[in-house]
Amino acid sequence: MGYSGPATVLTGLPRTIRRHELRLIVPLADSTIYEIQKKRGEFPRRFNLTPRCVVWDLEEVEVWLEQRRQASLARRAKVAPGPYVGQRKARPVKAQDADI
Repeated sequence: MGYSGPATVLTGLPRTIRRHELRLIVPLADSTIYEIQKKRGEFPRRFNLTPRCVVWDLEEVEVWLEQRRQASLARRAKVAPGPYVGQRKARPVKAQDADI
């Protein structure tokens, strides 16, 4: 019998990922993921397999990423404002150029 795809195809169970795999998929710092998950409730919840093993459901993470992509494409995602270059000390910008 040959390989027929990921574990979810073979067993019907959700595929879980550990922290190091999550870091490869979601390029955010652990502290940022924690803040999004715990404080804002916007990231898939992690759960413990054992007292020292924390995992995430891969499908939930993929759905979250797709939602973020769609929000970004629809311009609904929050975007941080650019820096105000008029106040910087090195290479100051003239007042008329600061609006660029």
